[in-house]
Amino acid sequence: MPQYFGKLPTTDQPWTTIGTVQAVHWDERTINLECGDSRVVISVLASNLIRVRMSPSGEFTSRCPWAIASDDTEWAVIPFQVRETDATVEIETEQIRVSVQRQNCRITCFDKSGRPFAQDADMGMGWRLGAVAAWKHIEADEHFYGFGERTGFLDKLSEVKTNWTVDALDYNSLTDEMYQAIPFFIALRPQLGYGIFFNTTFWSQFDIGAEKPGSWKMETRGGELDYYMIYGPEPAEILRTYTQLTGRMPLSPKWALGYHQCRWSYESEVVVRELAQEFRDRRIPCDVIHLDIDYMRGYRVFTWSPKRFPDPAKLIGDLAEAGFKAVTIIDPGVKYEPEANYDVFDQGIENDYFVRQADGRLFHGYVWPEKSVFPDFLRSDVRQWWGDLHKTLTDIGIAGIWNDMNEPAIDDRPFGDGGNKIWFPLDAPQGGDGGDEGAISPSSKERATHAEVHNLYGLSMARASAEGLQRLRRNERSFVLTRSGFAGVQRWSSVWMGDNQSLWEHLEMSLPMLCNMGLSGVAFVGCDIGGFAGNATAELFARWMQVGMLYPLMRGHSAMSTARHEPWVFGERTEKICRVYINLRYQLLPYIYTLFWEAATTGAPILRPLLYHFPNDPKTYTLYDQLLLGPSLMAAPIYRPGIEHRAVYLPEGTWYDWWTGESYSGPVHILAHAPLEKMPFYVRAGAIIPMQPVMQYVDEHPLEQLRLRIFPGTGEFTLYEDDGHTFEYQKGAFATINYRVSSDGEQTIVEIGAREGEWTPSPREVIVELVGVGEQQFQDDGKPRTLKF
Repeated sequence: MPQYFGKLPTTDQPWTTIGTVQAVHWDERTINLECGDSRVVISVLASNLIRVRMSPSGEFTSRCPWAIASDDTEWAVIPFQVRETDATVEIETEQIRVSVQRQNCRITCFDKSGRPFAQDADMGMGWRLGAVAAWKHIEADEHFYGFGERTGFLDKLSEVKTNWTVDALDYNSLTDEMYQAIPFFIALRPQLGYGIFFNTTFWSQFDIGAEKPGSWKMETRGGELDYYMIYGPEPAEILRTYTQLTGRMPLSPKWALGYHQCRWSYESEVVVRELAQEFRDRRIPCDVIHLDIDYMRGYRVFTWSPKRFPDPAKLIGDLAEAGFKAVTIIDPGVKYEPEANYDVFDQGIENDYFVRQADGRLFHGYVWPEKSVFPDFLRSDVRQWWGDLHKTLTDIGIAGIWNDMNEPAIDDRPFGDGGNKIWFPLDAPQGGDGGDEGAISPSSKERATHAEVHNLYGLSMARASAEGLQRLRRNERSFVLTRSGFAGVQRWSSVWMGDNQSLWEHLEMSLPMLCNMGLSGVAFVGCDIGGFAGNATAELFARWMQVGMLYPLMRGHSAMSTARHEPWVFGERTEKICRVYINLRYQLLPYIYTLFWEAATTGAPILRPLLYHFPNDPKTYTLYDQLLLGPSLMAAPIYRPGIEHRAVYLPEGTWYDWWTGESYSGPVHILAHAPLEKMPFYVRAGAIIPMQPVMQYVDEHPLEQLRLRIFPGTGEFTLYEDDGHTFEYQKGAFATINYRVSSDGEQTIVEIGAREGEWTPSPREVIVELVGVGEQQFQDDGKPRTLKF
């Protein structure tokens, strides 16, 4: 036994693997496989979706479907065939065939061409004390994406990924656990892709060929194995099905797509007013100002500092008149303050809303208010109470809530005293109020332990905020932002990547981080532009703002101990670059808002790696530093200092340089010139990009001019529009227009469909620009027309 650096030898407990299939029976949805004392149940939910459950004891516990938006019984019953032979049990749907070996209950899936995928490896399924796991083959040329919030590169082959939410302060490219835990991934190879959602909220882990090359493992500390397998074959279909399973994001208010400015902290009303005035005076568009923890009275949530923010209602009203929405931070820690007339604490104690230890003692830890207690957001009555507390904010015009520190991030002693990070005791009871999702099952009042629901704390807090804002702002869409979450968090909140740093490495790392979040079903995502911790240089900030223009959530943010990071603090050259790219963001809002609608209706990511649209091109599989904004716009950012040229890969098809109109035929590598003022930016042939004039905030004035920037080729685009802020679109008050471009000999034909839907925009001129050829214009009357160039 080799020993090194004093490390003691360990012996892993042996795994018990599942035995022979002894009996098979099925009904219209499920196939039951009896394997001695253990049992496997395969549920057919769609022609491309199966659920596999394995219980070592043969008995399945009743569990709450925490992350599931569509219960198994809500899927339409679909036809499938079961064929039994001496060696196998075969299950076949319209799209896939599932083969189960009788001898060892190993499962292999096949597409209609007979290609295997999600194929059990030698161990198959097994268990040991405190853990259950499954092992599957890694096929030749297979690559792995998603896994939620992850640092490092795009492809996660040969890595270990743990699903356990933590405060990932000072994270780097080697960090494993992060603020978000999303046990879902997509495996891709030419002509074939599939997704795995590991349906466990307990601690879990994926080993993608790190321990044993050629096979991947999923393991959980829950008592049984439970996973959903989704066949693609392409990423778009996998995500469509996955987000049908775990839910899709609501359509955001349009102002949330504008530029957000934040800092820890704009410490007083005077500073906030000066900030807002600077944006307007400098003609730099901005829609949202975030208020960090120092707006509160001694960090007590749902309070205002009477000294620094003496009249918050007037401040928020004045900001609104200037076109700004205000978003306030809320943390879960409630200051422990008996007999101090602090209503939030008093109500929580009176109604027993706070998390307790297994012996009944109130749990406490230390966060910003020092000694603090924590709401049990797994209870529906606590979520209702917490959501209603937001009334003190919404009544004065707060339009969005930013949830932070909700992993939960807790110290064992006051901040500043060098404490250790802790979380609730794993045996602390949570949930169990008999609410719809507050218990292990809807009809049970049995409570879960923190070991089961730790990963759900941030998601449940975000849900409480979102549901509270829905009740309190009935006629207006709200914005919710969370640091921590779990699978399905997109139903309740947008997400940012936590406390990054003002380093070129973090600018670079933001590209695969956000793409993998999009490939995990979470489309409304962003990173702190300029970096949160540390001081950006002018060059770093300029390059980061160019990339930030692409982020679904475009927010600049910086930490208390750093230099200010507003667009104008780095000098005139950097300010001009920031203005150009923020302006471009606002010009592209009709295109971007349509991408948000697509995300809300299909689960498609807004920011996409190239493999999303080119899944059969292996050159895209590890390409992490080029991004697609929707289907048509592709950026190749600069993420190193002093660089003015970079290699760019253009996949199959014709591509145009956004800035010059120069065309290229792919697949090809080119060398792009990128002086500081320019981010390499390309458009696919046939792209139709709807644009608007620059506004200082999204609804500064009605849209009087719509420009369609069209690039020669063949393509189409459906523009989505509504009022941008109410829920009337849910009643049909929206409009779509389908545009098509094609060639007929020397002519280019642009077909504009009739406006559909019950919403009518204000009178506007439409300018149709065929790049490199010319433009035509007309008054938009909603009627179909054909233009020829």
